[in-house]
Amino acid sequence: MLVTALQGQQLAGPLCAAVANLCVALQPQVSQQTARGFQEVLRRLHAPLQVAVAGRIKSGKSTLVNALIGRRVAPTDVGECTRLVTRYQYGTVDRIEVVLRDGRRQVLPFDANGMIPASLGVEGISHIEAYLTNAVLRDFTVIDTPGLGSLDAASVARTEELLDPVSRNAVAGAEAVLYVVTQGVRADDHSTLAAFTAATASREAGPVNAIAALNKVDAVAPETVEGSDGDVWRAAEILAGKQAALLKPRVADVLPVISLLAESAETGEFTSADAEALRQLAALDADTRTMMLMSGDLFTSWDCDVAAGVRSRLLEKLDLYGIGRALEALDAEPALTAGALRRVLFDASGFAAVRGRLDAVFRARADGIKAAAALASVTSLASGDPGERQRVHDAIEVLLARPEAHQLRLLEALTLVSSGAVTLAPDLTEEVLRVGSTPDVAGQLGLTGRPLPELVAHALERAGWWRSFASFGATPAQARVAHVVHRAYFLIWQQLRAGGHR
Repeated sequence: MLVTALQGQQLAGPLCAAVANLCVALQPQVSQQTARGFQEVLRRLHAPLQVAVAGRIKSGKSTLVNALIGRRVAPTDVGECTRLVTRYQYGTVDRIEVVLRDGRRQVLPFDANGMIPASLGVEGISHIEAYLTNAVLRDFTVIDTPGLGSLDAASVARTEELLDPVSRNAVAGAEAVLYVVTQGVRADDHSTLAAFTAATASREAGPVNAIAALNKVDAVAPETVEGSDGDVWRAAEILAGKQAALLKPRVADVLPVISLLAESAETGEFTSADAEALRQLAALDADTRTMMLMSGDLFTSWDCDVAAGVRSRLLEKLDLYGIGRALEALDAEPALTAGALRRVLFDASGFAAVRGRLDAVFRARADGIKAAAALASVTSLASGDPGERQRVHDAIEVLLARPEAHQLRLLEALTLVSSGAVTLAPDLTEEVLRVGSTPDVAGQLGLTGRPLPELVAHALERAGWWRSFASFGATPAQARVAHVVHRAYFLIWQQLRAGGHR
């Protein structure tokens, strides 16, 4: 039995445990079909947080997946594999399982470079499941999805056709989304993210369970970005801010990154031989180096002592921006080791901020994210029988009435507001998003760096305001959100009074 098989497996936290107990208690009270659905919810509750990586074609999704995993295993060239859903999960033995549309599985070896083969040689594939002995995957199952094409607001139906029904099941458990965009700031990325949600889990992306990465920022021409002062990274931050304005509140943040540099630094692709080749290039005169770094063709065809093939490999691993940053580091400190150069490249990639945000938004909140997703599944699984729906509804209400389950109420309110299901004045919407999606107490209050007495007074004042709003002037839907926000502020006030602010 599934419940027995799952015993001993780690749950993300007390909220997941409460929802798991709910599923177990409800199984004898629902139809067999609903009970089977609850078994799948239980399995997902005991699994690591499932993060789908989504984005347009050629946005660098798979390169970023490799950086996240810390191993170059996902194919990055457009081919058969990049058109399939691939799930990367923890396993005690490295293996690839190709899942066919009829449910059968076929085990395949990795290629000579340790990657998923570019050509699988199997017909009727639904998706791929890759099991890796990788510590990162103990906390996250990473789902690499097919690149989405250009979409307009009316294209949700076409996007749903991107994945066959069995493939959709491979991503239906995704509880969080890392959405990858490139420097072309486009208003329809908002609808693309919504379409991806519709095509997979049909769970609204929001600031609790979604972040975005603005990739390939090394291709930004800083002179075209006002306020950049000619600096590539400053230009990237400005563009990320513009993209955030388009995508919020669908995402918690938009962070600039260069996934190619991150992949090379994190997966061991950058070698001692690469460092030595860069050392030789650093010895060239400044004018020659400037000319070579003007274009990829000039870099690989220029006549110098470093073989053209070696330079081509450097270009594939680092591109011109990474090569330039490495040469600058060697100019400042010629004796840099290969390991030190790798750290320079990692720092230049911006990946540390992406990984830190993943930890803050996803890993630290895995219990709440997974429990909220599971409750949504439990609600949707209830059959058409009115009695069954009522029993499920009543059980969920009992769970949510517990003080320790307030976080689930807050996540629900945040989703309602961020999706537009409940409309509030812009300043109130911003306040709900801040309270619900920022883990730091002072950040929740919008008073970072302010003294404790001010935080205490503000929390109590806002608790009273939201309680009054819920009772006078709010619509029923708004009142539902307002009561939750009032409770959140009251709990913050209690925490601050007890000395729990850190």
